Amino acid sequence: MANASKRIPVTEERWKELNDLKEAGETYDDLLGELIQEHQRRRLAERTKAVREADSEDLTSLDEL
Repeated sequence: MANASKRIPVTEERWKELNDLKEAGETYDDLLGELIQEHQRRRLAERTKAVREADSEDLTSLDEL
């Protein structure tokens, strides 16, 4: 990774929460990358669930696209 760094202001409480999540030897950049990936996976799972639960009348057939 390039040697670029940015400062992100966080509260003391949030800093402690992040520190508790971080494992030994793990960087905050690594931790934030994992958190972002987990968030994206959760969002995809929620969207997939919504499509599965949607009434078929609300969905557009691929043939119609």
